[in-house]
Parts: sequence; structure tokens; C-alpha cells
Amino acid sequence: MITGHTPPPERALRAAADAAAVAWQQAVALFGRDELMATVRQGADETATTRLDDIVEAAVLRAVEPYGVNVLSEEIGHLDRGSDKTLVIDPVDGTGNAAAGVPFSAFTGALAYEGRFVEGLTRWFDTGREWWAHVDHPAESATSGRRALDGAIVSMIRPKLRADGFLAIARRAGRVRVLGSSSIEAALVAAGALDAALDPGSDTHRIVDLAAAVVLVERAGGVVLGIDGRPVRFTTDITGRWSGVAAATEELALEIIDVVQAGARVGEDRLDRLSPTIAPDRPVAPDRPVSQGSRR
Repeated sequence: MITGHTPPPERALRAAADAAAVAWQQAVALFGRDELMATVRQGADETATTRLDDIVEAAVLRAVEPYGVNVLSEEIGHLDRGSDKTLVIDPVDGTGNAAAGVPFSAFTGALAYEGRFVEGLTRWFDTGREWWAHVDHPAESATSGRRALDGAIVSMIRPKLRADGFLAIARRAGRVRVLGSSSIEAALVAAGALDAALDPGSDTHRIVDLAAAVVLVERAGGVVLGIDGRPVRFTTDITGRWSGVAAATEELALEIIDVVQAGARVGEDRLDRLSPTIAPDRPVAPDRPVSQGSRR
């Protein structure tokens, strides 16, 4: 329950980042990797909530309660306080990195007002570096301005079930990185260090992964699109999945989308050619052991 003076909701995002940074530092000092990665419950996004996620999110929720804003987070889901402002947050982006001691994890979040992202902030835990942008303030950085994929510096989410899109981009890009924190990667696009950061078709991104990027990258002159070419819009559906593309320019984003989609089509054609053709009225033969000489 919120009582007494309510501070301006515009300060809620920074309060959340401050609380997340302190909680992350305390958690990694207190627990080992296995303890930090232990599952404590099922999150609202239908994935496992680790001890580290749980500790940091709890600290953030306590910090932002006085501001009276709604909260959308991957663990708790949508906390509706009846406000026209909503914090969309990922308290720990790059949980696996953070738990393992790999110095590449962050708090990331955005403030949405009446369904539009208006402020974004990503804070890199290990360095304290942060990127902030607001739609009503001049941009603090600019993208690289690159328009073509050939020779670009890109960061991608690692391939999961299918690697066709990943490989199609890797063949064209000048340099490829797999860093494990989509929010930092998108912030580096906004800062001009990377030309693009993307999920090449695995649908790993949720709205909490992309919310801050929408403000940071777009204010810096870039774009954030889904792999279907559509902009990323505010939603309270924490279970929805995207393959997001943050790019220095719209031209680069659209070329990346074309290349990923073409790579996926090639992969599907390849699978179709390799799949055995079985007549509808013909029984399927039982699996037989593969001989040592024919192992593939």
C-alpha cells in the first residue's frame, strides 16, 4: 500500500536500476554459481526463475512501490496499480553470465506512458556504465549509420534449434559477436559500437528484453523491429516472443530481416529434401540400429 507523498514516476526507472545493481552485487558476493542458477519457481514468462532473478526482482519491486507505477517483469508478470505509466523491466538481463562471473549482464527497463515507450535505461552491472534516453530529450549518442550488412559488426543470440539465419548473417557480416545480454548489445548499437544486434530467428526475446532498446536505439537514429519487419510495441503479454533486430538504420534492419528469412527458407528446403517420403498406405518400418560403418 502506498501512503504519504508519492514521488514523481519519472524517477522510478532510475530507482529500479539502483536497487537492481545493489541486489546483484550482494547476491553474487553471497552465493556461488549453482546457487544463483537454482530454480526457485516458475516465472510469469513461463520460464524458470533463478535465485538471482528472484533476489534482484524483489529488490526492484520494493524500490519502485512508492512511485505508484504499474510494473511488467518477466518473473512477476503484470502488476497493475491503476496507473497510466508502466515500468517494463528485466531485473537481470544475462542471468547466465552474471551467475558464472562473466562480466556481461545488466538491468534494463523502459517507462511506458499510455502505451508508448517514452524512457529507456540499461545499466551494465560490472562496469556501472549506463545508457539512458527519453523521447523528449536530445539523444546522448548516435548509431554508426551503417546501411549495409556486408562488413558490418553485429552481435547475435546463439543458434538454438536451427542455425540457418545465424549462418546467413555470419557469412555477410564483417565481424560477429555472441555476448549473452541483448540489452547491452542494443545499447552498444545506440552508442555506435555495434552496427546491429539481433535474434536470428529463435524467438528468444520478450518485451522486457526489447523495451529499453526501442527508446535508446530509436533516439540515436536507429530502429528496432521484429524479424517480421514490424515495430516493437508496448504490451502487457509477458509470454509473447520475438526475434528482435536493433540496427543502426532502417535499411540495415530490413536487409538483415531479408537475409535471416532467406536463410530460414533455405534451411526448410534442405530439411524437406532430407526427409524420407513415406506413402500414406505404407506402414513405417521400425527403427533399426545404425551399423558402425554407416554412422553419420
